[in-house]
Amino acid sequence: MAYFTWKEAGLTADCASLEAMAARFEEAAALMRRMASEGFVLERHCDGQHITHHATSVFAAYGFIDEQSPVRQLDLIDPA
Repeated sequence: MAYFTWKEAGLTADCASLEAMAARFEEAAALMRRMASEGFVLERHCDGQHITHHATSVFAAYGFIDEQSPVRQLDLIDPA
């Protein structure tokens, strides 16, 4: 399953005001709600939180980069 690791590294680090911070959080929350409604899920793993989707086409449509090992990615390619 395609995934990327969620690492919050300063979502609001460049914000100059509380209003800007609130807007950034609201934008992020709207995106996460949309992703959840389209089938993305959060999974906890020993190396962090992975955001996954079972359909690689949906995952790729968001522009995410799949962090699976290249060997595992090759296993998922449909030969047909």
